[in-house]
Amino acid sequence: MALKIIKISRISPATDSSRDSVDPLVLPLTFFDLRWVRSHPTQQVIFYKLFKSSREFFYSVILPRLEFSLSLVLHHYIPYAGHLTWDLQNPKPHIVVFGHDTVSLTVAESDADFLFISSKGLRPQSELRVLVPELSVSCDSTSLYSLQITLFPNQGFCIGLAEHHVVKDGVGSIMFIKSWAHICKLLGHRTLTLPCLPKDLTPILDRTLINVPPGLESKIMQSMWYFSDEKDGKRTLRPPPTGDVSNDLVRITLQLTQEKVKNLKEQAKRESARSLHDLYLSTFVVTTAYLWSCLVKTRGDSEERPVLFMYAADFRNRLDPPVPERYFGNCVFPIGCFGYKAKPFLGRDGFIKAVEILGDSVKSLGSQGIKTLCELYIDGTKQVKPGTQVDSVSGSNRTGVYGSDFGWGKPVNHELVSIDRYTAFTISERRDEIGGAEIGLCLKKSEMDTFLSLFNYGLDIIVSRI
Repeated sequence: MALKIIKISRISPATDSSRDSVDPLVLPLTFFDLRWVRSHPTQQVIFYKLFKSSREFFYSVILPRLEFSLSLVLHHYIPYAGHLTWDLQNPKPHIVVFGHDTVSLTVAESDADFLFISSKGLRPQSELRVLVPELSVSCDSTSLYSLQITLFPNQGFCIGLAEHHVVKDGVGSIMFIKSWAHICKLLGHRTLTLPCLPKDLTPILDRTLINVPPGLESKIMQSMWYFSDEKDGKRTLRPPPTGDVSNDLVRITLQLTQEKVKNLKEQAKRESARSLHDLYLSTFVVTTAYLWSCLVKTRGDSEERPVLFMYAADFRNRLDPPVPERYFGNCVFPIGCFGYKAKPFLGRDGFIKAVEILGDSVKSLGSQGIKTLCELYIDGTKQVKPGTQVDSVSGSNRTGVYGSDFGWGKPVNHELVSIDRYTAFTISERRDEIGGAEIGLCLKKSEMDTFLSLFNYGLDIIVSRI
């Protein structure tokens, strides 16, 4: 696939002329931000099919509207224009936004087959990698957001983005995309006034809303190795090296219909030795449990190898007082299912075992406070052995990303590209059905073949037992 860079521009948040003279906006990092200081950027791509898709229409109508609405929405989401900085005199980094700060926007063209690249079938991961930008990173400063809009002439376009996890979680990420789409679509209505954001899309930046027990922040800092490096004069914001991304990676978007999810829940009820009262069978639990059990089987028959599963829990409604849903920052914390070996997952009951483990974990979030969960996470990570199979899930089946209509229709597909850096899969709502889930997965071709065989065979067996 040939990619041609058309231009690289800087988009300033819309504001009045006094912006350059005001003091910079400084946002301290909260307890929930600290875990992500040296994380690799989250990279996503959203595909839009165009029915009126000539180059002239794209460059004269679509692109100017996207750029103008981006400037307008950045006025509300001003942290995206800033940088994460780490001054020598400060024990932890902070986010700072100056009046002249901007967001990088790359405009490109591709000669690839849009229908293939934006499909949900098997595709080379390398075909999607070129559609997302990178962040600018140094030892003491990193940008927080960058964008790439790629035109597929006479077919469609996609929006690729790279964002630093330290500035927001998945809730904030999707809220920004929805807000941008909302303003862009309203610009097409030719009204005399500039569009505004509704209350449910207007972000709250107040970091004092995060209330955790005293001493918890110092505990998480002591547990993160990059804060220990700082004491030895090795301070850096660069993400740790992960090696080159394999050229043999392929990705797929799997569809679990509402009926298939129901079948998974019924199997768990039927085959678990527990009572129905003791099972927690949400769509998230049964979907991730099924994927986890398939991934463990995919990696081979070694029964004694350690396995670990991670997911991020949202604490907006779990803190006292609760944090508003519109809070733009991190309010998620990683939860680990530690201390397991592969053996229970390799047999016929592997899915049931995974359901019970994940269900217990999710159910306990309501009774265990953030202090206990943080201590369990710190203790669990200390016990992880070399060679552990670590699998994880990103996203939620309630994100609403497919509602992001910029004025030319809702997306045809959405992919979290950056799961190729670690063993993870994504979960989101389905585009055309209420209920069910979409699963994004990226593996080496040989592993993907094995996984798909296990995944499809397992679903067929479940249906045959109904």
